[in-house]
Order: sequence, then C-alpha cells, then structure tokens
Amino acid sequence: MSNKPIPTKLKELNGNPGKRPLNKNEPKPKEELLECPDWLKKDRLAFNEWKRIVPELYLLRLLTKIDRAALELYCSQYSIYRQAMKVIQKDGLITTNIRQGDKANPAAAIAREAAKIIKTICVEFGLTPSSRSRISLPNETIDDEFERLLD
Repeated sequence: MSNKPIPTKLKELNGNPGKRPLNKNEPKPKEELLECPDWLKKDRLAFNEWKRIVPELYLLRLLTKIDRAALELYCSQYSIYRQAMKVIQKDGLITTNIRQGDKANPAAAIAREAAKIIKTICVEFGLTPSSRSRISLPNETIDDEFERLLD
C-alpha cells in the first residue's frame, strides 16, 4: 500500500525531505483569504470555527479559492461534532428507551462520523500535530508576513 500523496506546497514547506522531484505541473491556484459563505454564517459554531481557522491557513499560505468546499465541509462537520457532543454531555452515552431498553446514544455515532471527516480534512491542511510536524516554514516569520499584508 503506497503512502497518500502530499501536496507540493506542504512538501516545499517541509524542505522536500524525500528529495523526490516536485510536480512542476501541479496547479498553483492563487492564495486567497476567503470570506465565509452566508449559509455557513447562520451556524454560530461553524462560523466561529471559520473565523478561527481561515486566517491561520492564509498566513501559512495554504489557502486558495478552490479550498472553499473543503473548508465549508470542515466547519460544518465541526459544528455537527460539537452539537452531538453537547447532546452526549446532557443525556449521556447510554440512553434508555421504553421498548428497546438501554442503547448507545445516537449522538455518539453522529459525533464519531463527524470526527472522522474533520480529521481527514485536518490532515489535508496540516492541522494535526503529526501532519504539522512535517511542515517547515521559511525563515521569514508568520508575524512579518501578516504585517506586510496589513501595509
């Protein structure tokens, strides 16, 4: 089984540790600070996560216009996960039904599925400790880049 391909941008940030030739024909969409879509703004949890993560991805130069769908999915699944966890905290992992007796809270399955999707997207953007450990930023600091953006 072969390893999943790593995006060229992440390989470059990491200094191309495998020293394999980089894909010179890989599309290079323009980096862009994305505005949250209106439909996502209606979900407070999803919107707050968008506001938290998008500026960070932009500063790392990992955000382009074509990443919008992945970010929308990530933020909406994050909201679903948080809502399911709130139900679990309120009702517990085991629920009691008069006909069926004790059973797993359905919110647990919802949280588990959302968590899988979230993790997959996080790895794609280098948002987990292990995927982030493979990234090496250029000498310029992120703060310096942010200051240039404000000028």
